[in-house]
Amino acid sequence: MKQWLDEAIERGAVPVLAGQNGDMDTIGSAIALASIHPSLLACGLHIGRVAKRMVTELNAPFRKIAATGTVFPDQLGGIVIVDAAAPDQVGIDLPNVPKLILDHHATNGWELTEGDCMLKWDVRATTEMVATYMFEHANEAMTDSVRKMLLAGMITDTGCYKHADSSSFEITTQLLNDADIDYAEFCEHIEREETSPSERGSLLRGLSRTKHHDAGDWSLVTTYAGTLEGRLASLLLGTGCDVSLVSRHREGQTRLTARATRKATQRGVHLGSIMQTIAEQHGGDGGGHDGAAGWTGTVDRVRAESAFIAQLTLQQKVKR
Repeated sequence: MKQWLDEAIERGAVPVLAGQNGDMDTIGSAIALASIHPSLLACGLHIGRVAKRMVTELNAPFRKIAATGTVFPDQLGGIVIVDAAAPDQVGIDLPNVPKLILDHHATNGWELTEGDCMLKWDVRATTEMVATYMFEHANEAMTDSVRKMLLAGMITDTGCYKHADSSSFEITTQLLNDADIDYAEFCEHIEREETSPSERGSLLRGLSRTKHHDAGDWSLVTTYAGTLEGRLASLLLGTGCDVSLVSRHREGQTRLTARATRKATQRGVHLGSIMQTIAEQHGGDGGGHDGAAGWTGTVDRVRAESAFIAQLTLQQKVKR
């Protein structure tokens, strides 16, 4: 990775392109990595609510780009793609330059060509990959602001450490060492997400529509909503079910958002593989992690939900 970056920077500008989901792990990883050299610039199609708040509060450099018509500098040394499991998850047509791909999703749709480099680690957040690299090769760029970006990505992508492993805690400890960060206060700040009256109404309506299903070995709670699907899916795990699924249909597009408990993933649930299978069978784009994943396509909402239930039913519980 260091060799690829050094050579790319020598050739010209290097955009650090965030996956189009725009979550905190994606945006935080891109901004942190871009801080190591002036030739790097974090950019992306979307920026999520928590990430936007962090970018504003820390005055972090991040450039939003358009799905069409984006013009990159004439002299590109390469492009870094962060937290995207396939080309269609960046949302734009990529320039024909060498690629460095940093990802931790279980699914993978990349095809590498000469000059490309891919690092795909079995970690809980992409920020863990970036932090590991920076502690080794760019420690001088580890300001408190950069550490907060990386720490926020760790907190959100592990579900406030519900899906963390030992390396997640090791990197978090390193991020907090020698930093002026009150972890408890910072974690509370990240988790506190203000909602408008209409958004609160949408969440409550979503809660009122819930249904319980027995999907093979697993208990599943489903509902549909028009906004804040991820937050609603996380809330539904509080019912005690193994898996939650929130669907949305808008402007001809159906979106599935799923969450699973840590206990369920340890015993056999892998939501990312379910969403990838749905994409293979019904089209669209799907994938993600074992405990959090999504799918987007054009089939109707009920059919998509039924496809998810069928695939969840096929995942058998592992005895422990």
